[in-house]
Amino acid sequence: MISTEDIFTISSKKDFEKLTLKVFRHQYDNNILYKNFCDLLKKDKSNVKSLLDIPFLPIQFFKSHDIISSRETIQETFTSSGTTGMQTSNHFVTDVSIYEQSYRNAFSEFYGNIEDYCVLALLPSYLEREGSSLIYMIDDLIKSSNHPDSGFYLNNLNELAIKLAELDKSGQNVILIGVTYALLDLIELHQFELNNTIVMETGGMKGKRKEIIREELHEILCQGFGVPVIHSEYGMTELLSQAYSLGNGIFECPPWMQILIRDTEDALSYIDYGKTGGVNVIDLANINSCSFIATQDLGKKYPNHSFEVLGRFDNSDIRGCNLMVL
Repeated sequence: MISTEDIFTISSKKDFEKLTLKVFRHQYDNNILYKNFCDLLKKDKSNVKSLLDIPFLPIQFFKSHDIISSRETIQETFTSSGTTGMQTSNHFVTDVSIYEQSYRNAFSEFYGNIEDYCVLALLPSYLEREGSSLIYMIDDLIKSSNHPDSGFYLNNLNELAIKLAELDKSGQNVILIGVTYALLDLIELHQFELNNTIVMETGGMKGKRKEIIREELHEILCQGFGVPVIHSEYGMTELLSQAYSLGNGIFECPPWMQILIRDTEDALSYIDYGKTGGVNVIDLANINSCSFIATQDLGKKYPNHSFEVLGRFDNSDIRGCNLMVL
């Protein structure tokens, strides 16, 4: 039996690897689709001995199959964003408290006590639909902050600009988290000089603007908000954990999440640090769905386990958490 305490108290590489193999065996036994996928690759509990032996399920399967490793009742169904006619992903969550533990613990790991912040969220595209895991998380962080000015903003950019300037000037620590195109909309209307505010972009132009490379985007946002760096969040519908960048597009994972970089020519092989390949994610919080996801993102990993997201594979859907294009 794997407990949430096992997942969220990982403190070493050995702990992570031991629990990851245990999670693999659990999901092999309890997820028929994943078992069939592993069997096709001739991988089972007898010959998976390390992290590099574990098969990673292509993320597209969340669009066409029910990915569940539990017999418990589904509590929440998170859905991906998509343009008209685009097939969306469904992530069936049988224990939403695991998601809550994951993002609360990760936020604390990277930013400290949520009650030290006022949380302002500029996420119009997400607010305008149902089933967003990002909105679920941010709504909870807003409530947990216990700050009277924390809240969501839709299209009321002037009101947000006034509130943001007032809070920052007062010395209040603020986190402004926004979808990329909406942050650009805001600084086109107002210029800021912020000293006590973290600006965090979640990525994605949502079809509202032309995609631009991260370096150019962050330079524009830094100038517009008057901040030295732009923070970023790397998450997606199919995961229950997030990685965070505290600047320069370099992401770090919480202890129960790890990135591997696969060879773009051979999905079952891995490449050296600093080389570009496909991003595979181990997310142990996904205990009741699938913890081993082969994404459509391209990235690089570094020896300290940090990573960059550089773009996406050609001809893949543009999703809400797409950070940049090549």
